[in-house]
Amino acid sequence: MNKAQFIAALAPHFNDSKREAAHAVEIVFDTITRTMSKGEDVMINDFGKFKKVDRKARMGRNPFTGETIKIKASKKARFLPAKGLKDVISGERKLGPAPKPEPKPVAKPVAKKAAPKKAAKKKPAAKKKVAAKKKPAAKKTVKKAAKKRK
Repeated sequence: MNKAQFIAALAPHFNDSKREAAHAVEIVFDTITRTMSKGEDVMINDFGKFKKVDRKARMGRNPFTGETIKIKASKKARFLPAKGLKDVISGERKLGPAPKPEPKPVAKPVAKKAAPKKAAKKKPAAKKKVAAKKKPAAKKTVKKAAKKRK
């Protein structure tokens, strides 16, 4: 499942608004990212833990040349699944039914009284001027070009 599919799956819970679902997903991801960048862990019960891990500098090997190289120290993101998530994935625990989206509120039609119409003033129609017809110059150039070809 990619991000767009995830948003589409959440949309029914937001009154079929993909825009609101996308906003909610962006807020969650942004909050997790900002918290991890500070070095704090994000623990979500029965799901898992997101944490920032420091990796030490070490020696590695170039697989093409076999030459040993030095790998710099780095910081990585790590996800550790919680026991509840592991149990569901392994089949030891069954998930309950998925939460159903709340039904859309049915709006009752409201009868509105029509406002009295104002009589629109009509302007007298302006007379159109008839322009003198000019012969198209295109026919002459086409005829000249045809004569030159022969």
